[in-house]
Amino acid sequence: MHRKETDHGLQLERNTLRFLCSVLIKSGTRVEICKLLDPRVFEDALQRVVFEEIRELGSIDSRRLRELLPARVANRGFPDFDLKELLAPNEVSEKEIDQLFESALQLLDLSHPDKGLLTE
Repeated sequence: MHRKETDHGLQLERNTLRFLCSVLIKSGTRVEICKLLDPRVFEDALQRVVFEEIRELGSIDSRRLRELLPARVANRGFPDFDLKELLAPNEVSEKEIDQLFESALQLLDLSHPDKGLLTE
């Protein structure tokens, strides 16, 4: 499950979080992906906390999710958390959403290495 923490690995995590916060995906899709992802695949502590909070918030509108995340992450020990910086660039095109989804699929594979789930 563990991978060497690299710039690529951190980018996969960040892209997955951008995907989960996107207005282009439905809240139900977000919930299902969060159920499948193991938080331990997020090796960056801040990004793991962001993921855990996204998962905890459940099936809510992505705009509301973005409103609530900063305070929730700050309460978990990251008072300087900047959601806009994490999600930059803020606007995600439909083409880019496919790339972000691919990052989520790669993390899903890391969550279930015995199944070779989705990216084969």
